[in-house]
Amino acid sequence: MTTDQQLFDELKALETEQRNPSTMHIDLANAVEIAKLINDEDKRVADFVNTRISEIGEAIEVVRNAFLNGGRLIYAGAGTSGRLGVLDASECPPTFGTDPSMVIGLMAGGKEAMYVAQEGAEDNPQDGARDVRNMNINEHDVLCGLAASGRTPYVLGAIKEAKAYGAKTIMVCCVTAGRVKHDNTIDIMIDIPVGQEVIMGSTRMKSATAQKMVCNMITTGAMIRLGKVYENVMVDLKLTNKKLVERARRIIMMFTHKSYEECAVILNAADGHVKTALVMSLGNLDKSSAQKLLTYHDGFIRAALESINQ
Repeated sequence: MTTDQQLFDELKALETEQRNPSTMHIDLANAVEIAKLINDEDKRVADFVNTRISEIGEAIEVVRNAFLNGGRLIYAGAGTSGRLGVLDASECPPTFGTDPSMVIGLMAGGKEAMYVAQEGAEDNPQDGARDVRNMNINEHDVLCGLAASGRTPYVLGAIKEAKAYGAKTIMVCCVTAGRVKHDNTIDIMIDIPVGQEVIMGSTRMKSATAQKMVCNMITTGAMIRLGKVYENVMVDLKLTNKKLVERARRIIMMFTHKSYEECAVILNAADGHVKTALVMSLGNLDKSSAQKLLTYHDGFIRAALESINQ
């Protein structure tokens, strides 16, 4: 087995690799005490995320602008971080009715690494660069690197390559920004130093929670800014299963106060498109008129309905 003193020293200095003084005796705790210790640490994560709200807001706008110009959000990560990117990407189409190519997750080690850890997959920056090139990345895209340690070679390689092709770049990490060696290839740094993990080095815990929160905020925020939410209801969902069909009917009932049967008829007349159904019902329009109005107002239901009443 080979050794790497430089890597050893880098890891030793990371916040996430320190021992947590609050959980030194967790091995002696009973089940309830273990749960409380973990939960107490998790409670702190939201406060750490709150310190980077400005940067997260900037990321939301950058991603929204990319979408408006035909670009994509591409996550790149390894291990838990990579899985979080793939998870967020996979949840966007059913939630917001987006094309699967709009948000994409790249994972060190490929699809197999989603289910079984591929040891060593994260160690080569060239692999990250290759995966980015294979995506035909361009200046309209955004590459978001996810790396708890801020040093994952695969992620840094992906970011550097994306930057070379003119894409905007974001880094979400859980150490202080000064520990990230990126040669000015990162446009937006979202560093959330959550401190020592409950179990030393187990970044699937607080670090993963922080990254998941940020991913949620970026994609959800961008989708809201694209008009995919009316008030605080997701109205651009795809009816890909029975649950979503029933949710769609309930959404229409909620805003129109029509019966279950009436809403089923409206939804069918709108070809299963909730936003169209809502504008048809609330604006007393036919499908074609509702679609044209939504297109004119970039998909924003409020603006479409307000224009009717002017």
